[in-house]
Amino acid sequence: MARSVYEELVKQAGLGPVAGVDEAGRGACAGPLVAAAVILADEPDRQIDGLNDSKALTARVRQRLFDQILERAAAVAWATVSAAECDAGGIQWANITALRRAVWRLPVAPQFILTDGFPVDGLPGIGLGMWKADQVAESVEAASIVAKVTRDRLMVALDEQYPGYGFARHKGYSTAQHQASLTALGPSAVHRLTYANVAAVRR
Repeated sequence: MARSVYEELVKQAGLGPVAGVDEAGRGACAGPLVAAAVILADEPDRQIDGLNDSKALTARVRQRLFDQILERAAAVAWATVSAAECDAGGIQWANITALRRAVWRLPVAPQFILTDGFPVDGLPGIGLGMWKADQVAESVEAASIVAKVTRDRLMVALDEQYPGYGFARHKGYSTAQHQASLTALGPSAVHRLTYANVAAVRR
């Protein structure tokens, strides 16, 4: 089955343009949650080879594809939900909110929106949640790359603002090095205070 078969079937049904949406940072205990939405172009000369789930790609490949997506896609948008918002609303609320924000920021209104894993309401078109969409739908794969690269860059910037935690290396995920820094320094202003490992070292 072709990777973009879902997008093609939707377009054949007259429901284009199709947007893929995905997020990055759900499992991190520091930094924002980032979602991205991408509408890929139909023109052959604007096709992007090598799209895949961002987690299956190296950082160098993600960076290359990120640049190509911004250059060739019909529309790209992303949105963030801060650590404080994640604490206030809960991670599932934060996830859905980020996905909604990203879709609504697209400069082109989609008629059909593919999301990875679960459906999201409150969108400007018909939504469909697909299991493993970031492995079978190219628009979702592209969104996963944009979300991941955007969030990684934000975490590198936060590493300069909050030195000592190693955000540029682990991007806010609960590695052993991150936990050691968290225990020694206490939570920063961008840690998610409701996460168990963060709450355990609050001073």
